[in-house]
Amino acid sequence: MAANPVVILPGLLEDADAFQHQIEHLRGLAACTVADLTRSDTIAGLAIEALRQAPAGAFALMGHSMGGYVALEILRQAPGRVSKLALLNTNARPDSPEGTENRRRLMALAEKQFESVITTLMPKLVTPGHLEDLDITGTISEMALGVGKDAFIRQERAIIGRIDSRPHLAKIGCRATVIAAREDALMPLDVVEELARGIPRATFAVVEDSGHMASLEQPEEVAKLLEAWLEM
Repeated sequence: MAANPVVILPGLLEDADAFQHQIEHLRGLAACTVADLTRSDTIAGLAIEALRQAPAGAFALMGHSMGGYVALEILRQAPGRVSKLALLNTNARPDSPEGTENRRRLMALAEKQFESVITTLMPKLVTPGHLEDLDITGTISEMALGVGKDAFIRQERAIIGRIDSRPHLAKIGCRATVIAAREDALMPLDVVEELARGIPRATFAVVEDSGHMASLEQPEEVAKLLEAWLEM
């Protein structure tokens, strides 16, 4: 087993089901804990919640999408706790005006018909080919329904209010890997690569034939990248 456990920070409307393949793959290397990021409407608050749920002592930290924003905040709040960092399908920028407008539109839709939010988001989360994979889309839908409307609105508020993390990246002292997906409609390659360039000595990898949900769309490739990260 690895010296330090792994804390996984899920993204918007996600839970542990998004990472089951990776958790199983890494079982022989490290114990994995998936944090519940549903209880606060600020990134700082979500970071506090994640730290409360983390094992005692140092841990390796992996964040997907919104979880990446929380991971960067944890590095500001408790940098000494994080032994290694993996950031998947995420970026260091603040929300754009267009992004905020789209989120507020989805929040209003959620108040009326939450299921329609899932339908609206699905084509942005996976490649067109993976839209036909009922195992993938079913997992995404079940996770979203499990998180629910109220937590979704809190998460969107947190994402809207996130700070620009780019000025803080150079202070990250632990070993880090950043993973992008070639066809990610939500996190284009350039903004993910910008994140990787900002972190000293970070490695950067691109997953092919995948959209935003790389851990579900290309589970084995993501698992191997995380295995290499833990063994760095």
